[in-house]
Parts: sequence; C-alpha cells; structure tokens
Amino acid sequence: MIQNDYTFAWAVYAVAALGCLLVAFKLTGWMWRWLREPLRVIVAVLLFTPTVVDPVKDSFAPAIAITALDLAFKVGGNAWRAVSDIAMYGMIAFALYIVFVLIRWPLQRRARDRREQAEAAAQRRAAEDNAVVSETPMAAERNDRYRNDPPPAPPAGGRGRVEPRL
Repeated sequence: MIQNDYTFAWAVYAVAALGCLLVAFKLTGWMWRWLREPLRVIVAVLLFTPTVVDPVKDSFAPAIAITALDLAFKVGGNAWRAVSDIAMYGMIAFALYIVFVLIRWPLQRRARDRREQAEAAAQRRAAEDNAVVSETPMAAERNDRYRNDPPPAPPAGGRGRVEPRL
C-alpha cells in the first residue's frame, strides 16, 4: 500500500467514525447525563483506538475492526493485542473523564447555588413590589402629570432624569 493510500484510508475512516460518533450522540441525547456521557466515552474509545497491525512496517488499523475481523475469520493473532489497546485507551479516557467530572462538579454546584439565590431574591422583590402596589393609588392617579405632588426623588445611584413639569 502506498503511503498516500494509507493516509487516504485513515482520512476516510476518520470521517466515517466522526459520523458514527454523531449518531451515537443523537441516540444518547435523551438519556440521563451520568449514563449518557460514559456511553459516549465508550463509543469514542471503540471508534478511535488504533492498534499495530504489522510491527515491522509500523502500520496501524482501527482496533475494533481488527478484533472483529480476527474473531469472524479466526485468523491472525492480533485480536488480543487490539483488545488490550482498547482496554488501555479506555482506562486513559475514563481517567480523563473522571478528572473532568471532578472539576465540573463544584463549578456546577456553585452555579446552581447562585441561580437559587437569584431566584429567591427575585421572588422577594416581586413580593415587595406586590405589597407596594397594593398600598399606592391607582395607576391613572400615579401617572397624572398635572397633580401638584412633588417630583419623585432621583435614584440613589446617580442624578436621574429630570423632566419639566407644567
């Protein structure tokens, strides 16, 4: 096999594997996150794990394909090597996934706490606004420009907007 053919074959396989990974993402999209993400890691490991086919020529092939072909046709001794490569890459991928989860977990907890505090503050403000609205006059009386009430005080943070009164 010429080097360009070998590279072309790997490029075709990479595109097909990405398509299969996209299908796996779509199929697992409805699942609970703690089940969905490990399944996606398993699929990625199965699709993207290479194994040595011929140690002398330094040629690689997808480990899942080598395992399937060796088991189906009962030829060659590469099945055990391919399975061990899948297991090794699987352990590495799951170790990285666990590190990712351990980093993400406190960040999500903090974000959830902030979101709950913001919702509680919004509910308190809504309750206060409802109490204030019930004590104030009707909207038409509040917005009457021609009443002789003093103008409202500007907001605390700045000068506010000044409008002329007739």
